[in-house]
Amino acid sequence: MQTDIDPRSLIGRRAFDRQGAKIGTVDEVYLDDATGVPEWAAVRTGLFTRDAFVPLEPSEFVDGALLIPFDRALIKDAPDFGVGRHLSPEQELQLYRHYGLDSAPSAGPAAPDRDFGRLAGQEE
Repeated sequence: MQTDIDPRSLIGRRAFDRQGAKIGTVDEVYLDDATGVPEWAAVRTGLFTRDAFVPLEPSEFVDGALLIPFDRALIKDAPDFGVGRHLSPEQELQLYRHYGLDSAPSAGPAAPDRDFGRLAGQEE
């Protein structure tokens, strides 16, 4: 994904799958703690449904919309960790596996109280 985009500008944008079908609206963006680069987005998949985590790499931001190169069914079946909380390294690894991405960052063991996957727009 383009790294020069303010992750807060993604919030509220429509998200589409690889076929062009609307999945929902970007609810939150999660940043990598080490680099501050946007890594995951939580997409609200409907009025009464949950948010689905989607990888921002290899997704693209085009014409004001997030284009996610995965099928809608795979996105809707992503592990549900709830939103508004940090993603642990284990949760991120589950997401990488779910999407078949092998470029998961190699994270060493972290202290139990360390926060991972902080939300865009939140100060520490």
